[in-house]
Amino acid sequence: MTPEWDGLLLDARLATMQANGTPYGLVEHGAIGWKDGTIVFAGAQSALPGDPSGLAARVESAQGALVTPGLVDCHTHLVFGGDRAHEFEQRLEGTSYEEIARSGGGIASSVRATRAADDDALFAQSLPRAKALLADGVTTIEIKSGYGLDVDSELRMLRVARRLGETLGVGVRTTLLSAHALPPEYAGRPDDYITLVCEAILPAAAREGLADAVDAFCEKIAFTPAQTRRVFEVARAHGLRVKLHADQLSDLGGAALAAEFDALSADHLEWTGDDGVRALAAAGSVAVLLPGAYYALRETKLPPIDAFRAAGVPIAIATDLNPGTSPLLSLRLAMGMACTLFRLTPEEALRGATVNAARALGLADRGMLARGLRADFVVWAAARPADLCYWIGGSLARAVHVGGRPIAR
Repeated sequence: MTPEWDGLLLDARLATMQANGTPYGLVEHGAIGWKDGTIVFAGAQSALPGDPSGLAARVESAQGALVTPGLVDCHTHLVFGGDRAHEFEQRLEGTSYEEIARSGGGIASSVRATRAADDDALFAQSLPRAKALLADGVTTIEIKSGYGLDVDSELRMLRVARRLGETLGVGVRTTLLSAHALPPEYAGRPDDYITLVCEAILPAAAREGLADAVDAFCEKIAFTPAQTRRVFEVARAHGLRVKLHADQLSDLGGAALAAEFDALSADHLEWTGDDGVRALAAAGSVAVLLPGAYYALRETKLPPIDAFRAAGVPIAIATDLNPGTSPLLSLRLAMGMACTLFRLTPEEALRGATVNAARALGLADRGMLARGLRADFVVWAAARPADLCYWIGGSLARAVHVGGRPIAR
């Protein structure tokens, strides 16, 4: 009899993340089987429908190791030119962010470096960052534009993001973040730049099928709620879902604005008030917390975690990997930071980097270990789910599978 499945992993502790009444959806003495990139079995090994050797072409033992869904990093700015390590050093030597920006630093520095890099150079600089996330158990990465800020450069960033996914064999979701900052050539003319975004950049990205969603930075140092609304209305007209950098530095009603447009997520949210929490809950939008930026900027205003819990707002965790305010190359470390800085439980953090992170990207086919979902999973050098947040640093991912395929790290 020819085995029906492509692979079967035995002797695993499965953190399925299913709501089965057990913390983490944990299945002791579990097994996971897959075929054609899809999970066909995830449950107790004793419930397998036959002798393991006859079920799958390849049968292996996890030897009691923890197996989780592949991690989903639902908010990154991974593609960019150059870096800003020198600015990090300047800030620690006493130079203010404003002084750095006036001298041509900040986002403007990343824009110059990104525009100057050709496609191959941009890809080469971004590839090691993507590999670092992958080595840490990430199987799906959201990558934003936002350091090009003109038609050609923004589209190039999205193409490079897609190329990374194809090269590494991981899932990549692209987000157009042209409304990220004001490019230098539009200094003092933010409305004119938003017109460029709405009439040229966004339609071009939609026409070429390069964007899975549209994002904006709604903040006093970026774009107003009215300007953000213009971008979102055009995104909706092109059939694109939205996300929003909201309420990071002040409460401009960003969370409520995102919810009004049925946003996949609102991200940062340190200053979100009660109205924003209620709006996100009603819309079913995900609250994406970014502890890396909170840490790097030495913030003190905590996101309203208890209010999110009480309202039933799904909470996700992401790296916010970017050159200026969160040069964080580990989603697992972001999970640990969320526990230590935001007081999430390890289960909330793991749920935030799997099922809720997938939801923040509009992906219903991953984030849990369940029959019919993508066979994205990680075998860890750990026995308990809490270990993933407990250990600070180090390499714990023993094997990473995307669509059932073990991928090189």
